This record gives sequence, structure tokens and C-alpha cells, in this order.
Amino acid sequence: MGGWLDLLVARLQAAARTSVRGILRLAGGTFRLEHATRDDVPAIAALLSDDDFGPDRESPELAPYEAAYALVVRDRSNYLGVVRNEEDCIVATMQLTVIPGLSRGGSSRLQIEGLRVADASRSQGLGTAMVEWAHAFGRARGAHLSQVTTDEARERARAFYARLGYRSAHVGLKRHL
Repeated sequence: MGGWLDLLVARLQAAARTSVRGILRLAGGTFRLEHATRDDVPAIAALLSDDDFGPDRESPELAPYEAAYALVVRDRSNYLGVVRNEEDCIVATMQLTVIPGLSRGGSSRLQIEGLRVADASRSQGLGTAMVEWAHAFGRARGAHLSQVTTDEARERARAFYARLGYRSAHVGLKRHL
């Protein structure tokens, strides 16, 4: 069609991407899960750095996270979310990617990455609520399977995902490039 229609479709798609959100009501309070913005990148980087593996894996510089943010939000298959508490502080984050595939009868899968909950907000059911929300997000986009990866040494994370029904079904291999 014409350029005006393409522009309109692009604006509607952008509005839809930024409007994906959820309200998570837990015993410890009400939390808002919403699309991350560029202004949220420092808080996301801090959450990713604040764990046992963070000092070895994460960068003290914001530039790599800002560059990655630009790439993530440009791809419609991705959803980078933050969770805000009642004081509007970011207390959790996760990245979701819907991956189309030919295997399993051409089904798509949901990849959950970088799910982090701040120490002060743990043990309230927030992580569980986030994963349940992620499952609904994936199903709404045609995903038939959800997958997560976690370091073998992250025993608490492995136990968390096992409680949510995840099972070790494959051997994953990684190589630094």
C-alpha cells in the first residue's frame, strides 16, 4: 500500500508492544509488570549483576546494556519486562522471546531469559507470578512449549523452575564466540 498505511501500521504495532503489561497481586503487595523502557536499563543491569554469578558475567559499564536494549526492543519476537512495586521501584525483570520453529510440528516456543527478582522482593511468589504471566504471554502468541536455561551451579533456580513443572529434558551445550 502507500507509505501512510505502513506508517500507521508501524505506530499501531509500537503502541501494542508498549501496552503489554500485567498486574500481579500477591500477599506481599501489588506489582506492575510492564514493557521496559530505555530509562529502565540501569535498574535491569543492576538486577542482573546482583547475584552470585553477576560479578564474573556482567559489565560495570552501561553501554553494552543500552546497545543490547536497542536490539531487543527492535525485534517483535522479544519482550523485555520490568516489575515495579507499589513505590514504583523496579524489583524484577525478565526477557521473553517467542521462537518460531519447524520441529514439533512447526510449533513456536517461549524462551524465558534473565528472570531476576531483587533480594528484598523474593519469597513472596513474585517469580512464580512472573512465570505464569510469561506462559500466558507465550500461549497468546502461539507458543506450545516454554523453555528456560540456568547454570548448573544455580541450585535454587533449578529448584524454582522444577516447582513450576519444568523438567530437565535435554542436554544443552554452549560455546563462547
